[in-house]
Amino acid sequence: MSNNKLDQIEQFKEFLETHSTNSIKQIIKEGNKYINVDFADLSKFDFDLAEQTLEDPKGSIENAEYAVEQLDLPIEYKIRVRFFNLPKSQEIRIRDLRSANLDSLIMLTGLVRISSDVRPQVVSAKFECPSCGNILEVSQEGQQSFREPSRCSCGRKGKFHLKSSKLVDVQRIVLEESPEFLVGSEQPKRLSVFLKEDLVEPKMEKRTTPGSKVCITGIVKEIPILTHSGAKSTRFDIIMEASHVLPVQETFEDIKISKKEEREIIKLSKDPKILDKLTDAIAPSILGHREIKKALVFQLIGGTRIVMGDGIKRRGDIHILLVGDPGAGKSQLLQFISKSAPKGRFVSGKGASGAGLTAAVVKDEFLKGWSLEAGAMVLANHGICAIDELDKMSHEDRSALHEALEQQTVTISKASIQATLMAQTTVLAAANPKQGRFDPDLLIPEQIDLPPTLINRFDLIFILRDLPNKELDEAIATHILTSYEKKAKKEVEIDVPLLRKYISYAKKMIQPKLTEGALDIIRKYYVHLRNSSTSTDEGIKPVPISPRQLEALVRLSEASARLRLSKEVTVEDAKVGTALLQSSLQQVGFDKETGQIDIDRIATGIPASKRGKIIAIKEIITKLEKSGLSVIPLESIMAEAAEKSIKEDKVEEIIEQLKRSGEVFEPKRGFIQKTG
Repeated sequence: MSNNKLDQIEQFKEFLETHSTNSIKQIIKEGNKYINVDFADLSKFDFDLAEQTLEDPKGSIENAEYAVEQLDLPIEYKIRVRFFNLPKSQEIRIRDLRSANLDSLIMLTGLVRISSDVRPQVVSAKFECPSCGNILEVSQEGQQSFREPSRCSCGRKGKFHLKSSKLVDVQRIVLEESPEFLVGSEQPKRLSVFLKEDLVEPKMEKRTTPGSKVCITGIVKEIPILTHSGAKSTRFDIIMEASHVLPVQETFEDIKISKKEEREIIKLSKDPKILDKLTDAIAPSILGHREIKKALVFQLIGGTRIVMGDGIKRRGDIHILLVGDPGAGKSQLLQFISKSAPKGRFVSGKGASGAGLTAAVVKDEFLKGWSLEAGAMVLANHGICAIDELDKMSHEDRSALHEALEQQTVTISKASIQATLMAQTTVLAAANPKQGRFDPDLLIPEQIDLPPTLINRFDLIFILRDLPNKELDEAIATHILTSYEKKAKKEVEIDVPLLRKYISYAKKMIQPKLTEGALDIIRKYYVHLRNSSTSTDEGIKPVPISPRQLEALVRLSEASARLRLSKEVTVEDAKVGTALLQSSLQQVGFDKETGQIDIDRIATGIPASKRGKIIAIKEIITKLEKSGLSVIPLESIMAEAAEKSIKEDKVEEIIEQLKRSGEVFEPKRGFIQKTG
């Protein structure tokens, strides 16, 4: 060994003895195979040694591990030394990596986009010379293909016998720049990161699942890009060999709040108009839509997640769907909310696939296996995913959302990968009517090309309509035109940074419990609404509300209590929640034919009034068939239906529906016949 190497080993030994003896003993006791060294401590101990570590990280880390071996420790395995908390000068964005950063120790922060299977990799191999029996060891680190000795000291070339090889576990992840670091229309850059040995142990692997935000310290390396023929080209790709992995959760709860800001938040919470002030803070550049903005405040705050005694989980996230006319401000609201949340993601239905929203299995070109790639719902875990033009997605892609919305997980079972990823994500979605304008007389599933099973998973659904109104039109025109004069940055008491911190404090500090009074209000509202409806002429009773809406009501009431920083959900909170839910149900669940709220208008797409008519038409067809008519004239059905006050257009609509479902067919024009 050179004198410099020996000196550095001695320096590291002294540092470890003075700073890490107790922690090393604890590490050995716990059975760990690594030591985490705070780089700030190393800089305080010896600035020159710290600088040498940054300039020559590979050699310095090896010397630090030699120093550990010289300590009197009761172990037989090698202890790895892993540095973290590098100085700001070494914190670099992926897009800023250049050739000058090669072989240096740097720190990157980003989202894990792809995670491969853990696979063994050869790091060294021993060969035996058949001529002289000499054992030759060849390092395989940094090699893309298995390397054999070129020649032996006895003069022999090639055809050596492989005696043994040393294997380590390796995993490749793809790190993507976090959205908050991007400026303007920048696209996030990616970097392949390789994890080895203890960094891929089961307890460590959980830190690097797709969607996780991590801070990785490691050494930047170059690898040659192979041509189509397999030869090395003159161009190189950049990778990182990880030395330390630290999970970084960027959620509302992780926002730092000073004591001064905490006092301001508590003062605001005591204001009786706090809900109005928070509502004003939501997209102040968009005039109106106060009921929707109020719902968005509740969505940002959310309810509490509960794990039941039998293991069933009840989500606390409030999902909202906006449906309405073009130009009503849906997209702007989505953009504002996605940018206000720390882990906000904005996607458009036109450019999003099911795999892009949830997760996908992709081919790993490096390790020649399969990798798991996280989609927007997983990447926004503990955050908000805003999906614009949800109706423009294909049916197959939309089906991937069912599990993510209710169970808040994404299950993948493809190739050799079977995994369940967390997607505790709040969803704010928007959809446009097929005909351009929303028609209140038609069912929502008929207008926005979404299955009722998916629509029913949203807690609140609001209709945005663009109707002429002289006073409102004048106010909107003034608001927009004034903004063009650069005068109208609307003054709001609570700006976006304060809004984020207020919500962060509420979510972190407040876990409200339902009082008896609140439970009584919610119970009475649910039971009253369930039993207030009357049967239709056909004897079918509408279902105004379902248990799914009851759970939504609880979440809204909890959000109202959190908003006030109250640890109890009071009667007033329950009333606020019921009023908001009633407003949503009145917009999307009101059946003009019965004059009642019918949740089946969105849950099944067939309200009680229509379901009753379908049953009546089926009974008419069965009656006419029993009278001896195997082929039934439509005129006869129309005549029988008229006696039951069913209009001709409704009869035609139901007949067409029965034909599509295969229950009847048309053997000739003007006649129908039952199948089977």
